[in-house]
Amino acid sequence: MKTSKFLISTLRDSPNDAVIASHQLMMRSGMIRKLGNGLYSYMPIGFKSFTKVMNIIREELDKAGCLEMKPTVIQPAEIWKESGRWDKMSGEMLTPQNRGGQDMVVSPTAEEAFTALVRDGLESYKQLPMTLYQINTKYRDEIRPRYGVMRGREFTMMDAYSFDADQASLDASYDNVAAAYRKIYKRLGLSIISVKADTGSMGGSGSEEFMVESPVGDDTLILCPKCGYAANVEKAACKPDSNGSVPTNEKLEEVATPNVFSIEDMEKFFGAKSNQFIKAIVCRVTNCALDLSGVKGAESFKRVEDNAGKYYPLSYFVVLIRGDLELNDTKLAAFLKASEAGLANDDEIVKYANAPHGFVGPLNCNCPVIADKSVIDMDASGAFVSLMHDAYIGASKEGYHAKHVEPLRDFSVWTCGDFRTVVPGDKCPECGEELYSKKGNELGHIFKLGDKYTKSMNVTYLDQNGKAATPIMGCYGIGVDRTLASIIEERHDENGIIWPMTVAPFQVVIVPIKYEGSMKEAADKIYDELLAQGVDVLLDDRAERPGVKFKDFDLIGIPLRIVVGDKNLPNVEMKLRSESDAQLVPADQAAAKAAEIVKAELAKLNG
Repeated sequence: MKTSKFLISTLRDSPNDAVIASHQLMMRSGMIRKLGNGLYSYMPIGFKSFTKVMNIIREELDKAGCLEMKPTVIQPAEIWKESGRWDKMSGEMLTPQNRGGQDMVVSPTAEEAFTALVRDGLESYKQLPMTLYQINTKYRDEIRPRYGVMRGREFTMMDAYSFDADQASLDASYDNVAAAYRKIYKRLGLSIISVKADTGSMGGSGSEEFMVESPVGDDTLILCPKCGYAANVEKAACKPDSNGSVPTNEKLEEVATPNVFSIEDMEKFFGAKSNQFIKAIVCRVTNCALDLSGVKGAESFKRVEDNAGKYYPLSYFVVLIRGDLELNDTKLAAFLKASEAGLANDDEIVKYANAPHGFVGPLNCNCPVIADKSVIDMDASGAFVSLMHDAYIGASKEGYHAKHVEPLRDFSVWTCGDFRTVVPGDKCPECGEELYSKKGNELGHIFKLGDKYTKSMNVTYLDQNGKAATPIMGCYGIGVDRTLASIIEERHDENGIIWPMTVAPFQVVIVPIKYEGSMKEAADKIYDELLAQGVDVLLDDRAERPGVKFKDFDLIGIPLRIVVGDKNLPNVEMKLRSESDAQLVPADQAAAKAAEIVKAELAKLNG
């Protein structure tokens, strides 16, 4: 390609709303242009790299035996109502109506579409296992889109879905796609951190996220420097610890505590450390799928049933956790098989805890009480064991707290679980080493869905015995835009992008100082020879100053630059974008040398 036939449109300065490197450089290099808030279009030079990322994803999934298809972006609401997510995800979705008044969905994800399409053609166990995928446009109505294509409203994703007859087959499908992911990210030149993660609104289990380190990452990663344990903070666990307290024979004693509301207030009032207090937090839980029949305090909760199964649209719990720890809402929601868990409002707190905020305790509640394992755990036999003694709690009475509290003696709980937010300094659950944290961005997410969608949407096939059976699913996603932006986040300097050879818009750029005379003749010859060898090459035939050309291609990030100038002929200057020094090469050997460099870099990444 010659620049006279291509669109080069660079900017000297970044737009005011571009605050991270990838957003700034994608705008300045002319890769993308903004159409609206959270809406970005790829220009020709950006689309070349975007397409190369898609092709690498496609190639590795095809090698893994996955089958590409293309569902529609606009989907009928009926399939979302079948799965039970029409109401649960309504805030994130764009839901227009067609001229006939039929509710539609602009696809934010594709579980329902793939499940419905497979349902219509699946008849026999002989068709399983199968893994289908798409690379397609999505739309999510982000409240606050930011960081360019890193978190836009319209984006492109690869979605893959496996359908299997049993758990062993699903495990194999999952491992197969996970291996393909690792090859994809290697070819893209990305340093990936694989972490355990929460499945969120998609449901399922066996979740793994593929992250890249980023100072502006949306996720916090908890990592072990010794054994390699890695998890998203939403999922991270740690080794149990103790506050060192011992049982007391002192009876529980109520203490008047006017104007004492927070843990800090209690520390000052009682002269005790925060890890001697038990925080009691009233939580509102949405769509809890656990069966709470017979659970004390859950009698008033209304259970409903639809295609998503049986669940409680709204329920409340008092959650106990040690005073120096923070409650992890995501862990709590996962434990309760709920779509969301959060703090109750003031009126709800009084209704379900019989005390206002600051004085809530487990002594007199109108809802189930559950404990974090920092307070109460279970032994091998399943019996509750108290890990805190001689503690302080809210007395479930306004203006009062209680001391000398012995959990299990002075109050009981329905169940216990791991609800704490792990922080740097906590101990690794696998080896006991001290954990640390990093910020990261999620590029890919894989998890085992089980029968969440196939059951609610009535997908069946005839098994080997001729009986109807329900397949189980795996779900696998890669954000193409995020991946492209993350390559730039990881590979840039003060002058611009430093592309890996696999996804650069062009692999080589030829820059004649002036496109005339012997310089034009040499540049054209190198250009033709590189094209003949299959190298993606750009020839800059613009009538621009050399400095402008060099700045443009440093900004755009083309990996290899060949400069043709009168002063150096019959040699030309060859320079890698990732290196500071150039070398002189005879012009008649330049194409062969450049092709050799390109192929070596591709082999390193693709091998």
